Amino acid sequence: MELFSLKGKTAIVVGGSKGIGKAVATGFSDAGADVVICSRNQEQLDATAKEISAKTGGTVVGISADIKSMDGINTLVNKVIERFGHIDILVNGAGINARGPAIDFTEEDWDLVQDVQLKYVFFMCQAVAKHMKEKGIKGKIINVASLTSLLGLKNMVSYACAKSAIVGLTRVLSNEFAEYGINVNAFGPGYVKTDMTKAVFDDPERVNSLMSRIPMNRFGDPEDMIGAAIFLASSASDYVTGQVIYVDGGWLAS
Repeated sequence: MELFSLKGKTAIVVGGSKGIGKAVATGFSDAGADVVICSRNQEQLDATAKEISAKTGGTVVGISADIKSMDGINTLVNKVIERFGHIDILVNGAGINARGPAIDFTEEDWDLVQDVQLKYVFFMCQAVAKHMKEKGIKGKIINVASLTSLLGLKNMVSYACAKSAIVGLTRVLSNEFAEYGINVNAFGPGYVKTDMTKAVFDDPERVNSLMSRIPMNRFGDPEDMIGAAIFLASSASDYVTGQVIYVDGGWLAS
């Protein structure tokens, strides 16, 4: 369906070498976009880009960048523009977590999570939006929220604070960037099987507790995020901005 086509678009997927980011990058490529995946490990990026391209027949490029610095962000954006000429879609999908009780949580762990989950997200949005504004591109910026944007789950204080802030950031930027024709939305995964959640799924007691809260009676797979991401990246969502789509198997509705 043309409404959901991404042909002629260039998309950056930060955190696109594995997990949810990899699934979204695959979906975008399958929908016709040229895709740039970004993380710190160039070898892993190259392998993932090759795998996705072989599956979809699309153009997928891996660019290693340190997006925890402004120089790294600007270098990434400039490299994508040099290669493809324009950026139409940005997905901020890098993830990190540090678990522990709030009473013992360290400044180092706090800053680590905030830098990756919030600070870089804002400055990536800013850098890409500047390009979109300058070129008159009706772009799509997609942030990744979480169930913890709304739930006060124990031992996740920095992560939950950052993900709550992502919802606020998405709303503010949607208002500010609307005049430039840029949509800013987010999707919020439920409990999805990825490397980052491996410790959770290795705990049978925790698994049973979580499963009892999910009406669809299963955990998510990274591929479950593709539909929401393509909707938010395509012209199907042209009149949607400032919203969060929760892909959680019904958790928040229960």
